[in-house]
Amino acid sequence: MARTEISTLGEFGLIRHLTKDIKHLQPSTLKGVGDDCAVMNFDQQRVLMTTDMLLEGIHFNLEYVPLKHLGYKAAVVNFSDIYAMNGTPTQITVSLGISKRFSVEDIESLYAGIRLACERYNVDLVGGDTCSSMTGLTISITCLGTAKEEDIVYRNGAKLNDLVCVTGNLGTAYLGLQLLERELMVQRSTNYGNNPSAANDGQQIDAFEGREYLLERQLKPEARRDIIARLREAGVKPTAMMDISDGLSSELMHICSQSKVGCAIYEDKIPIDYQAAAMAEEMNLNIVTCALNGGEDYELLFTCDINDYEKLVPIEDVYLIGHITKPEAGLHLIGRNGEQLPLKSQGWNAFNE
Repeated sequence: MARTEISTLGEFGLIRHLTKDIKHLQPSTLKGVGDDCAVMNFDQQRVLMTTDMLLEGIHFNLEYVPLKHLGYKAAVVNFSDIYAMNGTPTQITVSLGISKRFSVEDIESLYAGIRLACERYNVDLVGGDTCSSMTGLTISITCLGTAKEEDIVYRNGAKLNDLVCVTGNLGTAYLGLQLLERELMVQRSTNYGNNPSAANDGQQIDAFEGREYLLERQLKPEARRDIIARLREAGVKPTAMMDISDGLSSELMHICSQSKVGCAIYEDKIPIDYQAAAMAEEMNLNIVTCALNGGEDYELLFTCDINDYEKLVPIEDVYLIGHITKPEAGLHLIGRNGEQLPLKSQGWNAFNE
């Protein structure tokens, strides 16, 4: 029997391959695999469900990620998926795989972060599971949420001439990660040089000074419920929406593929934070590449009707970066000098790492 490497399909290709023939047997299942959340109908109530798994050594490094921050982030990234469907998160379950190197106090710290996120976002922790692990720490969170049927926004609703918008700023979380990884390498090289004292701590603090926002975006992201509320107040319903977890280019490709459209976005319209731009220059990285492909910003990418432009303009932290085109036009980035560059998906791919 021929062997196919998972990396040849990639994460989303594997999901499509495994689920392409699945047929729903329950009338309550309205939307299954293929969006930010599944959607179910129970007694006329639309229930959203999403799940995420985080693996030590793949998604996080405990050499620089505090357990409380990790717990907070693990919960919030699930909330973000619910908001990306224009819904409201309501409950989570938490399942953990724990190796023997962790103490009760360690897991208490992890749970303190999860509970803090739940309190801030008004979400109930209602169950879960724990088991032993041979490979470090594994966190799996399932989140439930609700939405009115008419409010739910899928990825496949973008149409010709729609506006393409993003929230916040992009590339910042990625550059926070690069800063943490760089300082970890410095710490390791210092220790390997037979100088494992705390003297390097002062150097590390100096390296982080003035870059707190980069670290916060990587270690403690927030879901954009504020934007969802402002859009509702303004009477704007997006035609398609996703959260930006794997990078702007990758998420745009998902929306365009599922909506069967093309897009054009403009380099000079992509929102960039000053700290991120300075960090990219210091590391000799292209800030636009970081913004397009960095991932983990957990901002919202959405399209909306061009007639909603006047309603969008007053909404703080929403940026118009382009528009939807015909599918045959493809997906392009328009450079500062008007050059047209094809968008490529270079963001996070779980099976190419």
